[in-house]
Amino acid sequence: MMYNTFCYSVSFSYFCDKILIVTIMADIREEYLTCPIRQVLSRFGDKWSLLVLFMLNKSESGVLRFNEMNRIMSDCSQKMLSQTLRNLEHYNLVHREVYPQVPPKVEYSLTETGKSLMPVIMPLIDWAIRHFDDVVPKAV
Repeated sequence: MMYNTFCYSVSFSYFCDKILIVTIMADIREEYLTCPIRQVLSRFGDKWSLLVLFMLNKSESGVLRFNEMNRIMSDCSQKMLSQTLRNLEHYNLVHREVYPQVPPKVEYSLTETGKSLMPVIMPLIDWAIRHFDDVVPKAV
């Protein structure tokens, strides 16, 4: 009988802790979900997305094929480049055009949303170029 009371007591305490944790997490999650800085910047602020956006913006025609980007970004694996392009397409920053031919021809370009982002990103890229030596430690 004593064992049952102890189990109920532990279960109740555990249950109360869970409710408290869930409540706190719900508050944090709501703040996170409504934060434009976190939500928008997380869509293109990773290692490769800015480079893809920059390349498409700097392209003379505004259009690049996968292999062209892969050659330029030789340190990015094909899998990572493919995933990055899919993400940027999903977030409406990059348009993917597939042509019905054999072998398949796929071209990427900036969407209007992606184009509107570039005047904001270019000063950051310029700053990074100017201050590279100040920010990135020199190799020993």
